Amino acid sequence: MRILIGLALLALGCGNDSGNGTDAGLDAAGPDLSVACSGGTCSSIKHLVVVIQENHTFDSYFGKYCTATTGSNPTCNTGPSCCEAGPAKDPGTGMDPIVLDDTSNGARDPNHTHDCEVSEINGGKMDKYISSTASMCGNAGNFAYADPAGPAKPYLDLAKSYALADRYFQPYAGQSSANDMYFARANFVFPDNQYEPDSIGIKCAFVTLTKDFTDPTIADLLNTSGVSWSWYATGYKRMVDAVAGDGGGACPSPPPACVSGLPFWPCLYDGGDVPFQYYPSLRDNPKYFKDGDQFAVDVSGGTLPAVSFIKAIGYQTEHPGFGITVSQGATFVSNVVTTIQGSSYANNTLILVTYDEGGGLFDHVAPPPTSTVDQQDYGTRVPLIAIGAFARTNFISHVTMEHSSIVKFIEWNFLGGHTGQLGTRDKVVNNIGSVLDPAKTGNVVPEN
Repeated sequence: MRILIGLALLALGCGNDSGNGTDAGLDAAGPDLSVACSGGTCSSIKHLVVVIQENHTFDSYFGKYCTATTGSNPTCNTGPSCCEAGPAKDPGTGMDPIVLDDTSNGARDPNHTHDCEVSEINGGKMDKYISSTASMCGNAGNFAYADPAGPAKPYLDLAKSYALADRYFQPYAGQSSANDMYFARANFVFPDNQYEPDSIGIKCAFVTLTKDFTDPTIADLLNTSGVSWSWYATGYKRMVDAVAGDGGGACPSPPPACVSGLPFWPCLYDGGDVPFQYYPSLRDNPKYFKDGDQFAVDVSGGTLPAVSFIKAIGYQTEHPGFGITVSQGATFVSNVVTTIQGSSYANNTLILVTYDEGGGLFDHVAPPPTSTVDQQDYGTRVPLIAIGAFARTNFISHVTMEHSSIVKFIEWNFLGGHTGQLGTRDKVVNNIGSVLDPAKTGNVVPEN
């Protein structure tokens, strides 16, 4: 998540590239595909719902789900035997992994700053998650795998029913806000959690250094083309009601379900989790920013926008530490999926569930090389699950992707089939077609 709280609190508990596709493993492999689009989209996918959870690597959830030999690089695509198991021992120390469950997840927030994550990755050796001494990074708790029968099981069940990507990486080695910006810009904007947007709830935020940005986002492209979109954030209305207007009023009290009881994140809405809030032209516009509870209302009322981003309140995001459980997050995501699948949108909506970053937890697969677009280091793999009528079944994609790949898909599907419109990583990353069933999408969604 967006806050790495210091020891004092713990005591209480852009460059541009020519676009030639030179990123290794993230190459566009030729010019953008242009297609004849009808009905407002370039495929049968009329609605996209992107659910963004927090701070878990692929191995932390799927290290024991996958059964192929570690390092075997399987090329098959059907089921757990076609993705690599996490190593039985830590590569650097030979230690055994701990069990990632609700208790261990809530007990500790690993250091996940840029410097720390780069140190742990160690040039792709992935061997310093326990032994790194940089900024107190290394810890035995960083090497953790979920029990397949434990609280992460709903995600494993979704992977069996739909499509899982095993080469989807956080685009920046570091904290949440920097990674979240790739959902908006497909590019580096600022490091780690350096800034908070000057938006609703800033008086209740832990980070108070604000900054505005004006470079174009995918939201601007959607608005220009008249394509509807919304960001649904749990706790947003409660924050608006408490502190809107002239800035008066107190911050909301922490809800009882947030066991840490903190008067800010993870118990309250935090604008730093919402990349579009950093842009004054969009900020807190009720046309775009809605409370999380409004999502089900819009679905049942037939007013779901073409593109939806969904962000849970902190204690429902699975972010390690602060008493946050995996179970609460899995329940939140399951409710989103159930809401869509029980509605009239079931047959025309693609749901993507992913994680903003790996949170300093171990993963054994080396990231791609530094991006040639914005010169930033990639971080660890994070899960991406494609869900719904358009997803492949029990499928493992090995295509290298990242958050900018979702931006590229939005451009391709909703903005006329032309990608690279932001002129950032959307020009070079792979599209998401590998997790989609071409027999169901109408026009084939490109894999690159």
